[in-house]
Amino acid sequence: MLGLALTAACTTADGAPGAVGGAGVGDPYFPQAGNGGYDVTHYALDLAYTPEERRLTGRALLTATALEDLAAFNLDLHGMTVESVEVDGARAGWDRAGQELTVRPPDGLTKGGTFRVAVAYAGEPRTITDPDGSKEGWLPTGDGALALGQPVGSMAWYPGNHHPSDKAAYDIAVTVPKGLTAVSNGELTARRATAAGTTFTWRTTEQMASYLATVAIGRFDVTRTSTRDGLPVYTAVDPAETAASRAVLSRLPEVLAWSQDRFGPYPFSSTGAIVDRAGALGYALETQSRPTFPGAPTTRLLVHELAHQWYGDSVTPKTWRDMWLNEGFATYAEWLWEEDEGGLTAQQTFDALYDGTYYPDPADNRAVWSFPPGDPPDAAHISGRPVYDRAAMVLHKLRQTLGDTAFDALLRDWPASHRESTASTEDFKAYVASKAPGTDFTPLWEDWLMGPARPARP
Repeated sequence: MLGLALTAACTTADGAPGAVGGAGVGDPYFPQAGNGGYDVTHYALDLAYTPEERRLTGRALLTATALEDLAAFNLDLHGMTVESVEVDGARAGWDRAGQELTVRPPDGLTKGGTFRVAVAYAGEPRTITDPDGSKEGWLPTGDGALALGQPVGSMAWYPGNHHPSDKAAYDIAVTVPKGLTAVSNGELTARRATAAGTTFTWRTTEQMASYLATVAIGRFDVTRTSTRDGLPVYTAVDPAETAASRAVLSRLPEVLAWSQDRFGPYPFSSTGAIVDRAGALGYALETQSRPTFPGAPTTRLLVHELAHQWYGDSVTPKTWRDMWLNEGFATYAEWLWEEDEGGLTAQQTFDALYDGTYYPDPADNRAVWSFPPGDPPDAAHISGRPVYDRAAMVLHKLRQTLGDTAFDALLRDWPASHRESTASTEDFKAYVASKAPGTDFTPLWEDWLMGPARPARP
């Protein structure tokens, strides 16, 4: 987990010295995302939502470790009204500036010590418009809401250390009106009727970045099954999408088995999918253990989002500049699936992209070469086409360099060696070099990953 250089010194209410944890981890595209001075190990979220009023009431209890002696620290929270803050059961001082909630514990925090901060809050959670125009955060739907967090939207519905470098375990309880269902990550551990409606409690014991946390509220057709090896499968589908989704979702165990053959053991204790009504959002997202889809998915999209469970969810980028490691592997998984299914080979897909014939629209083909996948020009481009297609081309060139046997081993060993952790581009380059000592990968990294233009014909 990343810590941040502390920004200022101060004292606690009783005069103890300490520092103020930084108001961001200095991400190259979202510098205010995350916070310095501590590492969260667990989130316990207790939420209640009334769709008619679009009102969310929440209590977030964070368990964390202080990385420095702290007199104050920050949490990310966008919108909402903070009602109270406590640290280790004692009332704490706090103030707000933009997305920063600054907390001042009454007694200060000691480096290496565990502490708990509880925040009570309420209001109408906001939808966030990203630099590329996409929507995230809290998205109201016709019968409920959908919470999505890539890259920074989770701060719209709970306070936390919202940067992928700080992963944690989660317990999420959501109370919704009778007749609605609340779906989240991990396993459903309890469903309980209350005076306010129904409370659904979900648990994720594996490490999860906050941008992968989700809550889907609405009327869903729920199916609970298991794979041949006993892995629980939980799917929640908007009734309007049930018929159209049935055929593809029935292949989920098959796609998962294929993925495990290619990428190694599945990294989580459950799987499944959330299919919301088409139009509720404009993109699919690899929400951990339970990918979210905007309407009925295609098999290829299911392959992509399940591959992310290894590449992106279990092995998470250290910064948003490392996004190509998520999308390149997931896109290359699509190529491998098609190759194994008797369609285009990965080489044919690579050639079509290089020659500019892959997409019907010439503008899409040109966009593949609009910037290097390892260095998007700004936050608006971290999900641009090069981060998907050209990043997959980087991996295909790596396959050609290593040979199929070594590359197939890398597909399994890379996520296994970084399971439930984070990794950067430099980490990946060092890992590749360690697997092929004496091989010069410089042209691959300089021309294909970081080069500003289309490399010479391979």
